[in-house]
Amino acid sequence: MELVNFMEDVVSSYVDEVLKTDKTLCGCPRCRLDIIALALNDVKPKYVVTTKGYAYARMGELQAQFRADTIVAVTKALKVVREHPRH
Repeated sequence: MELVNFMEDVVSSYVDEVLKTDKTLCGCPRCRLDIIALALNDVKPKYVVTTKGYAYARMGELQAQFRADTIVAVTKALKVVREHPRH
């Protein structure tokens, strides 16, 4: 068993989607991780230990408010990193 913050996977996948579609953003490893870290600081963590817990968390991802909150956090983080890249 392993303790996992489910939100790391969710935020990482959203960031990767945006970086693939928006070529004006820097996709270097440093900027990518900065975006993910900033976004994770703005969302509520969802820790899971079992596969059943992970599946339950995935179900919650389908809720509109969950998705909207995560996208808002990622968008804010993208803006900050775009304006102040640290690479």
